[in-house]
Amino acid sequence: MASFPPRVNEKLIARSRTVGELLAPTSPFDKKCGRENWTVAFAPDGSYFAWSQGHRVVKLVPWSQCLSNFLVHGTKNVANSLNTRLPRQNSDSGQKNKPCEHIIDCGDIVWSLAFGSSVPEKQSRCVNIEWHRFKFGQDQLLLATGLNNGRIKIWDVYTGKLLLNLMDHTEVVRDLTFAPDGSLILVSASRDKTLRVWDLKDDGNMMKVLRGHQNWVYGCAFSPDSSILCSVGASKAVVAAILM
Repeated sequence: MASFPPRVNEKLIARSRTVGELLAPTSPFDKKCGRENWTVAFAPDGSYFAWSQGHRVVKLVPWSQCLSNFLVHGTKNVANSLNTRLPRQNSDSGQKNKPCEHIIDCGDIVWSLAFGSSVPEKQSRCVNIEWHRFKFGQDQLLLATGLNNGRIKIWDVYTGKLLLNLMDHTEVVRDLTFAPDGSLILVSASRDKTLRVWDLKDDGNMMKVLRGHQNWVYGCAFSPDSSILCSVGASKAVVAAILM
């Protein structure tokens, strides 16, 4: 049986181009960054971009200004010169503040990143989040970082402050995903062969432990209605769980 090489869409290749490049600084002495960059993530509303800078440091960048600078300066690394005002609603004061970039030291190697928002991605319902330990408004934006030591740290994107330190996994946290319905339910996948479901509205309380995998768990994803979680690992199967 004859075999043929895959057809290449030359027009699509011609339209695809690099618009910019963000470079992580090298830090040979403190070893906090400068190694392989393992993970990146966009905020659901496109306001921020985050990437692991090669070890334990994550950089949060206001994406709109970053992209504008790319278009002006080409592939020049402009990650440290973002100063355009991008409005956001401050939950405490009700005033508009300027988002800015943040350098976050997570304390250990960062394997996974995920943004979580208290605003549903489909805007299907109004969500008013009242945390037990923290009070936030409807526009809350969080960043979850999965670490080499099994911990998950939750950060306030707007301030760069650490909010929660979730400790229950015993191995590397390979992947993180938030439910897209604005509930701030977080799921983590780990090399300890489990997935764990966390309720960030309830001070990060762990709701469930899912043990369907016999080997390392590599990735997980919610269905659009947040009712089903699918996960994959070091096997030949996709494991689906109903979370409703």
